[in-house]
Amino acid sequence: MHRTRIKICGITSARDAALAVAAGADAIGVIFAESPRQVTVEQAVAALADVPPPVARIGVFVDPSTQEVRAAAEACRLTAVQLSGHEPPKFCDTLSLPIIKAIHIGTDFDSGTSEPYRSHVAALLLDTHVAGKMGGTSQAFDWQRPGVLPEWAPSFVAGGLNPENVSACIDALHPFAVDVSSGVEAAPGIKDPEKIVAFCAAVRDADMRGAAR
Repeated sequence: MHRTRIKICGITSARDAALAVAAGADAIGVIFAESPRQVTVEQAVAALADVPPPVARIGVFVDPSTQEVRAAAEACRLTAVQLSGHEPPKFCDTLSLPIIKAIHIGTDFDSGTSEPYRSHVAALLLDTHVAGKMGGTSQAFDWQRPGVLPEWAPSFVAGGLNPENVSACIDALHPFAVDVSSGVEAAPGIKDPEKIVAFCAAVRDADMRGAAR
């Protein structure tokens, strides 16, 4: 049975990290870029302090310097880096950790947009394009659009996911992973325990239905 991985992003506290881990998250994301969920390196260290090794620790950056990423990665013991800005493929090569490159999908999306990153990144993250935003859009893109998920890399799907619609996303795209932030919040930067549990349960239900087909 295909098991869709779950990334809970925008974690700002050890409490919320523990909630995500207990619910079955495979990855915890902390945001170092401008966002209502932005954390300092010190805050991220505290939030991730008790996250067990099997759970990935992913730092989210927008157009950072190599030094910025390396310092945060070392302090927080990150296992992967998500780049959500305009970072070119060559920048990805300056980092030693696995790279997840965000690709923003708008009405003029070209399925070849991600091609330059082939062999430079470990995975892609597909998010909705909203002018002036590099993430946290709270809007879903068209999951039925042909060629959205490239075949050459594992893909995370983000953008407007919540406990009510994540099952439909998985049914449509069968992604490697789903990524949620605002869809499981009580307020910006504060997670809702019931929504996190419901989201993870919906992902597992979708996987089981898919296996039964």
